[in-house]
Amino acid sequence: MNAPRPDAVGGQSASPAAPVVVLCCSPRAGGNSDLAGQAVARGVLAAGGESRTYYLREHCVLPCVGCGACAASPGHRCVLGDKDDAETLFAAMRYASAIVLASPIYFYHVPAGLKALIDRGQRFHAAVPPAAGAEGGDAADRPEVHVILVSGRKKGAKLFDGALLSLKYFFEPMGLALAEPTLLRGYDAAGDLSADTTVGARLAWRGGELWRELAARKMAG
Repeated sequence: MNAPRPDAVGGQSASPAAPVVVLCCSPRAGGNSDLAGQAVARGVLAAGGESRTYYLREHCVLPCVGCGACAASPGHRCVLGDKDDAETLFAAMRYASAIVLASPIYFYHVPAGLKALIDRGQRFHAAVPPAAGAEGGDAADRPEVHVILVSGRKKGAKLFDGALLSLKYFFEPMGLALAEPTLLRGYDAAGDLSADTTVGARLAWRGGELWRELAARKMAG
């Protein structure tokens, strides 16, 4: 199993106790969604914050086998929980100050690695009452998920719909709500996004704004 890989840690300002977790979900290293996630992480760091980047392709996530054991097991644990990195990733996201998930679009949905992680979230759906993190508390205090989806296609009215719907119901049982997503079209070949300096700067700015909002919320609370 792979240990968590931090890409950027920094900041001395008053800040949330937990870092912003950036989950890059492309199977291709250095792809456009990787670059998008990295730009947001740079923005967080530039604002004096802390970020931790996980590359999903570097972590073993076994597919859900649909055995149903999580519906009845103590704590609704998955029988695969000790065999791969899914629980490491779940814990990182559930206890982050915010999550940034960057993924390409494959056939109008997310790539296989991220879909495997989504399917493993079945154990949170099986929890009755809801799993810790989904119950109680003010919704405003729960971490938000900032989704960045990158498509090579420029057209398609429902290009992102399937991915966004799956992500909504993946994160909801963990007590995590989707913020307004960033949907990028027409970035296909490696380097397309890095060539668009305007988009890169906008993503970095959003990372900085995210950290400043988190810090201001903590100071107000």
